[in-house]
Amino acid sequence: MAFEFDHLFILTDIGAPEADRLSSLGLVEGSSRIHVGQGTTNRCFFFHNAMLELLWVRDPEEAQSEPIYRTRLWERSTNRNNGACPFGICLRSTTGSEDTVAFSSWAYRPPYLPETISIAVATNSDNLTEPMLFQTPWGKRPDSSSTEKLQPLSHGVGFREITRVELVSPAANNPSPELQAVIDTNQVKLRKGTEYFLELGFDGEVHGKQVDFRPGLPLIISW
Repeated sequence: MAFEFDHLFILTDIGAPEADRLSSLGLVEGSSRIHVGQGTTNRCFFFHNAMLELLWVRDPEEAQSEPIYRTRLWERSTNRNNGACPFGICLRSTTGSEDTVAFSSWAYRPPYLPETISIAVATNSDNLTEPMLFQTPWGKRPDSSSTEKLQPLSHGVGFREITRVELVSPAANNPSPELQAVIDTNQVKLRKGTEYFLELGFDGEVHGKQVDFRPGLPLIISW
C-alpha cells in the first residue's frame, strides 16, 4: 500500500483533561509538544504503528495568524460543540512513495518547522464538517524510532497497534473528493451518525471489549 495511518488529533479543552480518562484505562502518556507559532499544545499516546493526539489551542492569536488561519484550527476548536468536526487525520507515505500525496493539497509551513519542510494539507481544509486531512513527509511507525526518541509503547491494558479507524459523521453521505481519497486508501472508514465521534480498534478487537469516552471525549475504543 502507498499510505499508512500515522495519527489523529481530537481538539479538546485547554490542558486536555480528557487524557486522564485514557490513562485510567491503562494507557501510558508520551511526551507533549508546544507548537510554537501555531498556537497549540498536545498530549499524546503512542502505539507501535500510530499515535493518538489530544490537541488544544494555547494561544488564540497565534492560531488565527498567517499562515495558520487556513488550517481552520481555531474555528474547529471554538465551534467543535456547534457543528464543526473536531478531528484531524494524518497519513504517511510508505517507502518508495514518499513524494505521493493521497489527496489534492496545499503546502502548510508552520513556524515550528524548518522553512524547507512543509505539511501537505488537503484542499478541503475550509470544510469544517470534515476532519482536517494532512500528510507529513517525516511520518513513520513509532516503534521504528531511534532509542533516544522512542516513546512509551507498553500500556497496562496491553494495546499494541491501532487496527481500525472509523469516523462517524453527520456529513458522511456526501464526502468531499479529498475525504473520499482518504477512505479509498483503506486506512480510515466512514459512516453516518448523528454526532461526530471516532472509533479506534486495537489489535483486531479480539477481546470483544469496548469503552465509550463520550460525552467528555468523542471517542470509543474497542479491543
